[in-house]
Amino acid sequence: MSAGWNTIESDAGVFTYLVENLGVKDVQFEELFALDTDHLRQQAPVYGVIFLFRYPTGEEPSGAAQDGLFDEAAAENLFFAAQTIQNACGTQALLSLILNKEGEVDIGPQLKDFKDFTGAFPSELRGEALSNSELIRDVHNSFARASPFIDETQRTATEDDDVYHFIAYTPINGTLYELDGLQRAPISHGPCSFDDFPDKVIPVLRRRVQRYPTSEIRFNLLAMVRDRRIRARETGDQALLAHEQRKRNGWQWENALRRHNFVGFVGEVLKGVVRSKLKDGETDYNKWVDDATDKTKARIAKRAAKQAQAG
Repeated sequence: MSAGWNTIESDAGVFTYLVENLGVKDVQFEELFALDTDHLRQQAPVYGVIFLFRYPTGEEPSGAAQDGLFDEAAAENLFFAAQTIQNACGTQALLSLILNKEGEVDIGPQLKDFKDFTGAFPSELRGEALSNSELIRDVHNSFARASPFIDETQRTATEDDDVYHFIAYTPINGTLYELDGLQRAPISHGPCSFDDFPDKVIPVLRRRVQRYPTSEIRFNLLAMVRDRRIRARETGDQALLAHEQRKRNGWQWENALRRHNFVGFVGEVLKGVVRSKLKDGETDYNKWVDDATDKTKARIAKRAAKQAQAG
């Protein structure tokens, strides 16, 4: 991994344990598979959502927000940080949500100290402080996939690049805000109470999705909710408690796998398979290679045919 910020996945298990490792208590993230008010309301209490989308790199910057209104003064009354470094937008969106929920959520002493330290900073300096926080960076990077093929080069993205971006939506002081570190200020989407949040945020998300062609499906939505095990214990629902604990165990297993580089292991497995095939004789070995080559060509041809039909 690089010494900077590495890319992390938009995954409920990643975000849940990332905030837990930063000291946040009694919350978890749930992936949402539909832009549906009732579906979001079922997750209650919902503190906010994090939305992942393909960033339009060829789009010209505009002085006005495409949806909602810039609220320049709001940055004085809430935590808003400009994004100043690549690959940090996932954690930045997460912190934009968490650090605006102090009083509703136990954010822990380390994040509280960070929020207090940066409270009087303008958004650009808050972004720099976040980018230079060893604690936040180290926790963030601990959830990046291990890979020997990290590209360390820095370059400006073009229209042909697939660039993805995270932003947060949450109700703060009676207003629904969009918190995007690439924008100059928080974006207000109008009055919104905590209870009204599902009804107000879903139309905003639908309008954002509608900006894209109907063929674009690369979106992801995570809701930050109260730890579901708390509700299970409060209601004595042992089935729900067992389900949530199994889910947590699965997340921990997946997060552990992310930290390991399996390239060497796969290489050794392939060497073992080749040695085994060579013992069967050169004729059988060549037939095995030829069969595998034919299957690969068939898959490539099938994929190309599908792409041609879609185009």
